[in-house]
Amino acid sequence: MALGDYPAEYNPKVHGPYDPARFYGKPDTPFGQVKLGELGSWLGRRSIGGIPSAISRAWWRWQHKYVQPKKTGIAPFLQLMVGSMAFFYMINYGKMVHHRNYKYH
Repeated sequence: MALGDYPAEYNPKVHGPYDPARFYGKPDTPFGQVKLGELGSWLGRRSIGGIPSAISRAWWRWQHKYVQPKKTGIAPFLQLMVGSMAFFYMINYGKMVHHRNYKYH
């Protein structure tokens, strides 16, 4: 699958219009239903190449739920604000930890 192509599992006659937030592959056992003895084989069926697709589906699900409705609220803006605050706190934590106030210098 090249950049911008439909997934190989997508069939417009069966699935209808393309939805980027939907997984068109064969459904697998959800992680919550995997038994400890089956965990190794379940992890073996995962591939690194599927991570960008999963991130893209999560992005489109968020877009469809919070950003693109006709009457959207303040939720997407607050989510972006909190997410950016957490991100910048994490990347600057090493610099901020040296500025703590200690009782004895």
